[in-house]
Amino acid sequence: MKSFKWIYEHVAEHRAGEDIESLLPEPLSRDVLALQGDGRLLSDLTRRVFRAGLKYSLVDSKWPAFETAFWGFDPDKVSLMSDQQLENLMQNDQLIRHWGKIKATRVNALMVHDIAAVHGSFARWLADWPEEDIIGLWAELKKRGAQLGGNSGPAFLRMAGKDTFMLTDDVVAALKAQGIVEKRPTAKRDLIKVQQAFNEWRAQSGRPLCQISRLLSYTVGW
Repeated sequence: MKSFKWIYEHVAEHRAGEDIESLLPEPLSRDVLALQGDGRLLSDLTRRVFRAGLKYSLVDSKWPAFETAFWGFDPDKVSLMSDQQLENLMQNDQLIRHWGKIKATRVNALMVHDIAAVHGSFARWLADWPEEDIIGLWAELKKRGAQLGGNSGPAFLRMAGKDTFMLTDDVVAALKAQGIVEKRPTAKRDLIKVQQAFNEWRAQSGRPLCQISRLLSYTVGW
């Protein structure tokens, strides 16, 4: 496994003339993330679910209508929607009428509501989850929510401002090139190997996971 120093210098060499730092994402601090409204986070989560497999611009253009249809994504209200109310949304041509994703919105609202009842807020729960076990947070979202497997859970966390790495095609290719995994990591044992590698790079650099992830992706193709 190459060191973080090698990764950064490799990227700097092959992207000479570019401001590398300006290309890197910046997560929210733990305190700022903890203060986010759970309604906003449920909106982000739902938007990510609807973006899967569709053009982001299409989903985003319809989002004001989604905000209205789901009462501003108030978790308490959405979690109590009846089957008939959800079915009625399938007649709303301002929305993306995907029955599985519309049903998932209620499931995810219930998840947000239940977690908030225990931890004070969903935002606080996300903020307090240790980045050293971010794959554990991915697993919790997948288990407790709906349509949050694959890259959807991590992508939601990135949208929300929670520090996480992303297993994009380029990141997976870089992990394979460095001998950390042999194929796309889906099994728990392989995800643990990836987490351990990111934890080591984080300790070496003091940088957030999201920046290491982005830099790693830039090592591919050179």
